Amino acid sequence: MISGASVLMAAVPASAAEVSFATECTPPSASGLPPVDGTTKADITAPATAKVGDEIEVVWKTVQAASKNPDLIDLPANSVKPSGEITVAGAQSGTLAVEGPRENPAIPKNSDMVLSDMKGTLKLTKAGDVTLAPSNYTINAFSTDTTCKPTEAVPVAATIQVTAADGTSSPTPTPTPTPTATATPTPTASSTGSPPSGASFTGKEVQVSYGCKSPIGDKSAVSPVQINAKENSGSYDLTVHFAKSVMDSPADIPAGSIKPSMQVVVGGADTGKVAVEGPTNASAIKSGDPIAIPDLTGTYTPAHDGKATLTPGVLTINALGTTTTCTPTQDPGVSLTLTVAAQSGGITGGTTTSGGGTTTSGTTTSGTTGSLAATGSSDHGALRALAFVAGTTLLLGGAIFTFTPWSKLRR
Repeated sequence: MISGASVLMAAVPASAAEVSFATECTPPSASGLPPVDGTTKADITAPATAKVGDEIEVVWKTVQAASKNPDLIDLPANSVKPSGEITVAGAQSGTLAVEGPRENPAIPKNSDMVLSDMKGTLKLTKAGDVTLAPSNYTINAFSTDTTCKPTEAVPVAATIQVTAADGTSSPTPTPTPTPTATATPTPTASSTGSPPSGASFTGKEVQVSYGCKSPIGDKSAVSPVQINAKENSGSYDLTVHFAKSVMDSPADIPAGSIKPSMQVVVGGADTGKVAVEGPTNASAIKSGDPIAIPDLTGTYTPAHDGKATLTPGVLTINALGTTTTCTPTQDPGVSLTLTVAAQSGGITGGTTTSGGGTTTSGTTTSGTTGSLAATGSSDHGALRALAFVAGTTLLLGGAIFTFTPWSKLRR
């Protein structure tokens, strides 16, 4: 009975009220339609109480979207997928990415958009009141995005009372944040003194908000990213891990046609960037299936003694001859902090040589097999905004929204 009561208490939803906020929605650039000003009505629900260390489910229910389905085409059932961001504030701060399934009734032209509930998981790190407020959201249909952003301050929609892990109201001690991670505590995977040979360090998962430039326009995306490292004779073998698939495939994609890469930003004791890359997709991906993002790997060689920070940077994708570049729109926070010792040929903000490659203006390149020059060239592959890599969809013959004039769709 006591155990059952505990479960029921933990399941009590937060006291949440429906909130409304003015919103501007921008249709896909290919549609030729102007931005639409409207009102979004949303409910955010989460447990009313929780403890530090708990991972809780947060649900965004869209009562009313700010824009309707325009007078272009009828949207069939299960063709619309929403995703969004929830602003976390109070005892801890940050942005929580949420998304919903592609589940909707048929939506006729000039009708209200009907969006599925969006969900995400939030890990609670500090005791005190944590507030949740809806923010940006995206409506995806036929591989095109309508992006909606608040044009006024959004009211708090839910509050969680977070107690310390021992049940007290006083917050538990947390590591001191580094200057470059304004909203993210320094990961526990920091080293003190010289690390033992072969030591492994696990970074913190951070939510990265990307602004992406693709062959057919711009796109926003949010991805959870984690940087891990393993000491290797004074250098560090880096692994950049994506916690989950960030999208479903917009079309059938052949094997070996997608290759991701990223520039990891180094700060603190060192200044520069380290190129990491992943393998191409080993097997074909069917339309509608989730795209598994492979781990990206590379090597960081320090040039100075002290604490160095590693933060996710520019992400690019090379798919079937097209390149999409995604740049963080805000500082995602440090994923990993290491105490490092200077090595010959290490990364620096100047110009040095390392392993047969060069480092210029803080950008590391490598002459070894399996690395990329960090120049933003088409040799890079990148991997978020693939739902939007119109080149993939176009070359596969699936982009009706890009090659079919909108005037014809109106007929």
